[in-house]
Amino acid sequence: MVRHRKKYLGLFLVVLVVAGAAGGWYWHEREWKAGALWRIVSEKCVPGEQKNHNPAPCKEVNLQQGYVLLKDLNGPLQFLLMPVERITGIESPELLSPTTPNFFWDAWHERGVMAEKRGAPIPDTAISLAINSPTGRTQNQLHIHISCLRNDIRQAIDKFQYAVGAQWQPFPDNLAGEEWLARTLTPEELQNQSLFINFAQQVGGAAKQMGHFSLALVALKSGKLLALATERDLLHGNPASAEVLQDHTCAILTAPETQKP
Repeated sequence: MVRHRKKYLGLFLVVLVVAGAAGGWYWHEREWKAGALWRIVSEKCVPGEQKNHNPAPCKEVNLQQGYVLLKDLNGPLQFLLMPVERITGIESPELLSPTTPNFFWDAWHERGVMAEKRGAPIPDTAISLAINSPTGRTQNQLHIHISCLRNDIRQAIDKFQYAVGAQWQPFPDNLAGEEWLARTLTPEELQNQSLFINFAQQVGGAAKQMGHFSLALVALKSGKLLALATERDLLHGNPASAEVLQDHTCAILTAPETQKP
């Protein structure tokens, strides 16, 4: 009996060791994959720009403003704006410092790369910016998606655009099946204050839980901008991924309403 117990104990310990090794490999592999964008920025784009004035594979490296632009493999017109420094994501405390570059403004300012890539003008109302929460992303380097807005989301925003004011408030309708906070702002307001800082200061409790949120930015037909935020709710299937508002195939560019002068 004792001999059998020792045998089973030995087998149990072997299983524990194997499971531990497999788990360690899994987490190491996951972290390695999550660092892919940072390796592109730190090992290729920035050194290439510094040494040879060649930002490849990035579209642009702006060392003065502290960001790079990279064409995303997903979609014909999607670009990513990323810091040249190591900033993990929306949860990073650096984003609430006034000395950190205003990445949302930089991304909006660079939206013309989509039209340049397309070879034809793109109306601002077809463009969107999005940054996902830690549970809504696969990469651990801050990246803002510059891409097309879903046409159905465009229509919903147009329907309620006059119901939203300059303070964060619930958006009147669900977007992509989720609840959102929203506020309007002018391009000048976006340029003058980081959207991360504005959200953290004006939404109660957000400053200590920025990683629970995802942010988006779209243009209104009035010329103002609309900022959107959704909060993580895993119990109801919301990982806080503002990217769900985007359509990387850019079907909106061929929609009849987009073709109107």
